[in-house]
Amino acid sequence: MTVKLGVPSKGRLMEKTFDWFGARGIGLARTGSDREYSGAVEGIEGVELVLLSAGEIPRELASGRIHLGVTGTDLVQEKLVQWDQKVEPLAELGFGHADLIVAVPQCWVDVDTLDDLDAAAAAFRARHGFRMRVATKYHRLVRAYLHQGGVADYQLVDSQGATEGTVKNLTAEAIADITSTGETLRANHLKILCEEPVLRSQATLFRSRVASLEQRQRDTLRSLVERLGL
Repeated sequence: MTVKLGVPSKGRLMEKTFDWFGARGIGLARTGSDREYSGAVEGIEGVELVLLSAGEIPRELASGRIHLGVTGTDLVQEKLVQWDQKVEPLAELGFGHADLIVAVPQCWVDVDTLDDLDAAAAAFRARHGFRMRVATKYHRLVRAYLHQGGVADYQLVDSQGATEGTVKNLTAEAIADITSTGETLRANHLKILCEEPVLRSQATLFRSRVASLEQRQRDTLRSLVERLGL
């Protein structure tokens, strides 16, 4: 029986994760061709590398099919209801930083806060007869944030890609999306509200609270956590 460690299967997240573990004496590597999702672990016995998309890792942790996983805070909190009962954050890894923000057209010169957005939403509904649309793929997080901020007259519309373009394409009036530099927002003539972001996210090592562990796996997990200095 092995301890299963889920890691993003490609891109900078995978490379940075490999670097983070490598700096702590645990070698992670892909094996086989680029089309094969297989990997190897060196430096500790009893740990199996599982390569997954970052979006799959929260689900696999919550189901107990993997014991540890590296993914973004935003994905865990969006995809898992009562996430803190299903997973435990062990370490923030210091990369993959991004903020989940709410942005509106730059021409909305009087809209800078959530109170302003609420007033604009009410005026929009009165004028157009339907609620202001906010495009996002983070429905759970954004709905809770806007509710807490007192914004009422809006509707969330799903956007799984190119969210910044929805305002220009007239399919939304505002957006809520992940950004690291804000350059794409500015290129699409959008501005971020002058509020604390919905969420500040980064790559994080999570432990499943629901995965079953036999004694050998418990010992391996304990050894791994010690090796990582956690």
